Amino acid sequence: MSGPFSNRAAHHFMTHDPRDSRPTDGKPKKNPTRAVSVFIVVVVLLVIGTVLFNAIREKRAFDQQNAQPSAASDVRPAVPAIGASQ
Repeated sequence: MSGPFSNRAAHHFMTHDPRDSRPTDGKPKKNPTRAVSVFIVVVVLLVIGTVLFNAIREKRAFDQQNAQPSAASDVRPAVPAIGASQ
């Protein structure tokens, strides 16, 4: 072939279909959407982990400040037996 379309790059440009998913140079094209998706998933997991960590830490601090008296110091008044002194 002679003329303005005789070089390989021009021929490739004219015959390449952008909807064709087959690699043209032997290497698959990198998909930037996948990298962005992985980044978003990692960020969301970090946010969820941080929220859970803070919630657990705040609950422990709250439980320590508002601790109930221990069972040993919880003295209940004695209930007399029914009919014992009648």
